[in-house]
Amino acid sequence: MKRIRSKVYAVIPAAGSGTRIGGDIKKQFLPLQHKPILIHTLQRFERCPDVDEIAVAVPESSIVEMEKILSQFRLHKVSKVIAGGAKRQDSVANVLLCLDLRDSDIVLIHDGVRPFIEQKRISHLVKMCKEHDAAVLAVQPKDTVRRSAGGGFFDSTLDRTALWLIQTPQAFRASVLLRAFENARKDRFSSTDEAALVERLGIKARIVEGSYDNIKITTPEDLELGKLILERWQSKGLI
Repeated sequence: MKRIRSKVYAVIPAAGSGTRIGGDIKKQFLPLQHKPILIHTLQRFERCPDVDEIAVAVPESSIVEMEKILSQFRLHKVSKVIAGGAKRQDSVANVLLCLDLRDSDIVLIHDGVRPFIEQKRISHLVKMCKEHDAAVLAVQPKDTVRRSAGGGFFDSTLDRTALWLIQTPQAFRASVLLRAFENARKDRFSSTDEAALVERLGIKARIVEGSYDNIKITTPEDLELGKLILERWQSKGLI
């Protein structure tokens, strides 16, 4: 039977090798308080009432392991585990091809190693996307930002009130996102950021204020910081 209402999908690219963090275990599967980082991330979306379905992209060699972990932690909203590609954009494209998307659906794209995304921010992002067709979480830099064209000396100080550090999730109307990916494929254009693909269509993403806790775990130092954030969240009953 054909569904009537629009749905909200969360696409979680987690197919990276994690070489910067070191060790034999891929960073998305590294334990954070006895639970893989990726599971912490997925649970944020699993427990968000505004998210209907989750799809995750992992390395092809990790699909069986991923399915076992999903069963262990009873993540019922995760409907698809897809083999990721060489780049983030490839992984997201692989997932989009496997989803039964309607033009009016909303697609959230979130890094698999950003485990500290609050449900209220996910919900607000969905709301803003429904109003503007594209919405992106971001925070402003705390430090002074200077520019150096040559690398040896600074040549200007940038106005940080006009600068934003991009986070995920990024949210898009499905019709817009699919068109953006198709144009990028035809033009052989690549970006580490889905909003950049959408902007090529002339569509601007609505800025939604993020959180400084919403870190991407990339280095050993990030992992140590993540442990502290998790402990603080637990002490405040946020998990």
